[in-house]
Amino acid sequence: MQLEIEELLSIARDAGKVVLDVYNDQNKFGEVKLKSDQSPLTLADQASNDLIVSRLKIFSPDIPILSEEGGDITYEERKQWKHFWCVDPLDGTKEFISCNGEFTINIALIQDRIPVLGIIYIPVTNTMYYANQETGGWKIDSEGVKSSIKVDKNSIDWISVGSRSHASDFENEVLARYPVVKNVAIGSSLKFCLVAEGLAHIYCRHGPTMEWDTAAGQAILTLSGGQMTTLSGEPFLYNKPSLLNGSFICSAQYLTLRD
Repeated sequence: MQLEIEELLSIARDAGKVVLDVYNDQNKFGEVKLKSDQSPLTLADQASNDLIVSRLKIFSPDIPILSEEGGDITYEERKQWKHFWCVDPLDGTKEFISCNGEFTINIALIQDRIPVLGIIYIPVTNTMYYANQETGGWKIDSEGVKSSIKVDKNSIDWISVGSRSHASDFENEVLARYPVVKNVAIGSSLKFCLVAEGLAHIYCRHGPTMEWDTAAGQAILTLSGGQMTTLSGEPFLYNKPSLLNGSFICSAQYLTLRD
């Protein structure tokens, strides 16, 4: 599995390179389109998607791929899948456009509707988070130093993480039930990573997300000892008839809205 992980990390890094190629080129950077749902699409989204999909097809030709830029696969086809790759080639496009560096490359493997492997790469800082069932959660920092990560189950005072672009009053009402002393706003799937490595303790999301937005983060969080469920404590599953996610809560401990 170690060799396979290294190959997958290489795919994420190379996708990050093509994203940065657009990010650092003003001519390419300015080309932004709107998709049918009015969300932005950049040249970086397209280039990253093309690279990841083509490389995954070589790496695992028998495993189907669900990507944000190819998410129109019908449920009639998808419901036959026992496992599949779930890819967000550029998570945090709004953060990309605002040039704050808080965007990521997300790759996850789903098996029997559960994320069993996740990779989140931050191109601007050259930081990698990943996890699988064999090795647990890991971080590789900008200097190439690799360390295992675990959630912090012992803190009395909690730090919450939330979206820069999609915060809601409902989320604040949920967080008020827990010993949160500080709230941190940060973009993309970095929120999962902060909880997974013990720098934050809870993340509640009420606004809409898609399966590719959460799959890699859920894998990294849960395989680092954390929890992610619906607000009523049910398992958070994938390959649904609709790829739109419901609300969820992530933490170092098992929580439900009823707490």
